[in-house]
Amino acid sequence: MMMAKRRKGLSDRHKKILEVLEDYQDNVGYPPSIREIGKAANISSTSVVNYYLNQLEEDGYIERDRKISRGVRLVKTVAGELKETAGSVASAIDEMFRIPVVGRIVASAPAPVPASDFDYYDAETGVDVARSLLPSKEKSEELYALEVDGDSMIDAMVNDGDIVIMKKASNATNGEMVSVWLTDKDETTLKYFYKENGRVRLQPANPTMDPIMIDDPSTLEIQGKVVMVIRQVEGAKAV
Repeated sequence: MMMAKRRKGLSDRHKKILEVLEDYQDNVGYPPSIREIGKAANISSTSVVNYYLNQLEEDGYIERDRKISRGVRLVKTVAGELKETAGSVASAIDEMFRIPVVGRIVASAPAPVPASDFDYYDAETGVDVARSLLPSKEKSEELYALEVDGDSMIDAMVNDGDIVIMKKASNATNGEMVSVWLTDKDETTLKYFYKENGRVRLQPANPTMDPIMIDDPSTLEIQGKVVMVIRQVEGAKAV
């Protein structure tokens, strides 16, 4: 891609990007992703965002850590003032880590597992989460993410298109929200788990839907427990 020769000083786009970074630093507490910068600055191409970020880095307005997706740190504002909170943002960057999005989970009637279910997303697809938002006992290597398909868990604040952070698990206690695989039907679903009188009840969080009763618990495999839900803004995707 060819870029126009840069003029001296900050352009309107440079200033807008700095304003976006300052807003995130002051009000969100961690840096925006490249896509979030582009959306806020009305720049559709991530390559163009990177082009301007590289120039801001050269001019000493920001620092970048290219090994992580939110590795942009504002050190100087549009007015040229040094940001006193830069250290806290650096700490926020340090505590961010990426959880891979490995596929979809149905939150409605169980749906057949597609052959490519866990290859649906490429290896780089994931969500960035602050460690402080997760229970301290959770180990990052035991976590993975799934995109929700369906509305059976809406009363649990889990909507179609949301991302659920899962902890790998093979068993559950009553009342936990789990992803399950029905081995006899080769289907998956996301529901509340209840074991009752030798049967399993998979309970939706939607008053218009009936529970799924499993007479033979050996045909059900628990694959993970929900530890966190990430609500998706309309039009946004995991990056």
